[in-house]
Amino acid sequence: MDTRHPIRRLGALTLTLAATITFAAACSEEPEKTPGNAAAAGAGGPEPKTLDGARAAAQTVFDRFSGGDFAGAWEMYTSAGKQSISKDDYIKLNTACSRKGLAIQLTSARLEGADKAIVIAKQLVAAQSYTMVYETDAWKLEPAKEGLALYKLGAAKAIAAQKKAGTCASA
Repeated sequence: MDTRHPIRRLGALTLTLAATITFAAACSEEPEKTPGNAAAAGAGGPEPKTLDGARAAAQTVFDRFSGGDFAGAWEMYTSAGKQSISKDDYIKLNTACSRKGLAIQLTSARLEGADKAIVIAKQLVAAQSYTMVYETDAWKLEPAKEGLALYKLGAAKAIAAQKKAGTCASA
């Protein structure tokens, strides 16, 4: 019997094509939406409670801040951060004093327990550490103690304090 028969070649080709289609379909199915899954986070579910999740959230808040989306950055603060300054005052303070337009790049990160990550970010040549806290199914930026003290002054006094200290970009 001849194995090079056109019908056998067509059959082998058909089987190969069917296997390829089945494999491709299996590989492209949408992943399950489970907690800790990036698809779930994108769909409004919990963010991944991982170092990668903390890094992604930190970079998002830094991008919002450097892009001038101060309301969006404030939304990513911890509840303690939000309680220390109203969204309106945060926007006023940063509109007056921040260095908008200068990218903030995440340079490293590490987990410190299950609900906390320390991230290092750099703007121009200055690097600073920030704390991300997993709160209400999402990674949130925890303002530093100095920031919390400044925020509690309110926008007008905080702007004046930064101008006096020479840390207000518009001064």
